[in-house]
Formats: sequence, structure tokens, C-alpha cells
Amino acid sequence: MNGISSFEHPNSTVTADGTYKHTTSPIVTGTSVLALKYKDGVMLTADCLASYGSLARFRNVERLHPVGKNTIIGASGDMSDFQHVQNQLNGLMLSEHVTDDDQVLGTKSIYKYLSNIMYNRRSKVNPLWNKFIVAGLEDGESFLGFVDLYGTTYKSPVMATGFGAHIALPILRKYAEARCDTLTEEEAIEILDNCMRVLYYRDARSFNKIQRAKVTASGIEITAPYSLETNWDFAESIIGYGA
Repeated sequence: MNGISSFEHPNSTVTADGTYKHTTSPIVTGTSVLALKYKDGVMLTADCLASYGSLARFRNVERLHPVGKNTIIGASGDMSDFQHVQNQLNGLMLSEHVTDDDQVLGTKSIYKYLSNIMYNRRSKVNPLWNKFIVAGLEDGESFLGFVDLYGTTYKSPVMATGFGAHIALPILRKYAEARCDTLTEEEAIEILDNCMRVLYYRDARSFNKIQRAKVTASGIEITAPYSLETNWDFAESIIGYGA
């Protein structure tokens, strides 16, 4: 490998002449991640499907990953690149733990670190094919940030990646954005579940088996995967549906 480890090129292959060929289109991918702020903290949700092209191949994939004690990242896009980022973040947190200097990496620092990783790889014209939502609490304030494969970042009270950025984000803006300071946990769960249900109806790469996570003053809590109740009766009235 010419002295270069495969960890530096997780989505590259070496050709016969020793040059690298970079991934230009992801194969195994996850779709939407949704997130919103509510009065007690931040909540995220994602389905458990990783699609192999158009095939719903892997149906028990967790795309919500805890980082430290007060931060969660949610990923859409290439799953192998997500695993690479997970390894980098786990290595970072291990290094911080070993240093043992009574300093803790907060959500904003992790957000900045992740944006630097993505921008660095984009600058090498070998991007990590992911979009991330970074959620957490720092100094008693909730934080929600977005990072994409170009290293582009922004912050907002509601967020969505994948097809959810087209279908679910308007719903989140209508029912959650203006009320994020007063939104209860039960209301936040209902809004996110309804959004994921709509995505299951409309997004061919989504799945009704989902996970939900939250970050509050008590710490991180990630649910076990659960299935949403669905009803396809409405499809009978759609022209062109069925035989």
C-alpha cells in the first residue's frame, strides 16, 4: 500500500500501477436522520435500514452513535464511511480519557472536529459520503448542528438529512421549530414518529423500524429499535396504485 494504511483511505482501492481509485458513488447507504430541540434537550430519530443499492438489505443497522456523555451523532449516506468516522471519534474520546486532565470535549468541540474531518477529506477530492447531525447539551444549552461531505455546517432548532430534508423538514418547521422552548418530550416523540411514518410511505429507501435518541441533563438515552404502526388504506384512492 506504498506505506499508506487503509485507514487513511477507507473508501479507496489500489490499482495495478499503485495509484488510488476513490469511491464516486456509495453502495450501502442509510437514508434520513431527523432531529429537533425541545424544552428538556435534543431528540433524534433514524430508521434501521441500510440499502444495498435499491435492495433493502440490512435491516438492523444503528445510525445513532453516542460520543462521550452528552453528544450523539446521526448519519445518513455510506455506512462504511460512517464506521470510519465512528472509529475516529472513538479514538479521539479514548485519547481524551487517557490524557486525564479533567477536561471534557463538549458537543461544540466534537462538531468542529467532525466538520474538520469532512472538509479535509473533501479537499483531497476523496470525501466521506455522509451527512451528519450532531446533537447534545453543553453548559446547560441544547445544541443541534449539521455537517455534510463538503464540510458545510449550519445550526438550526430542527434538522433533517436525506429525503427527509425534502419531506419531513417542512413538517418539523411547522409543528416544532417555533415551539422548541415549550415542546414536551411526548409531543416531540409524536412529531418525529409522524415524520418517520410519512417517510416510510414516501421514501423507497426508508423502513418502519426506527430508533430514537435524546440528550438531556440526565445524559444520553437511545431506545431499542421499534416498529411504527402503518396503514396503507389511503393508497386505494391514489390513481395508479395496485392493479
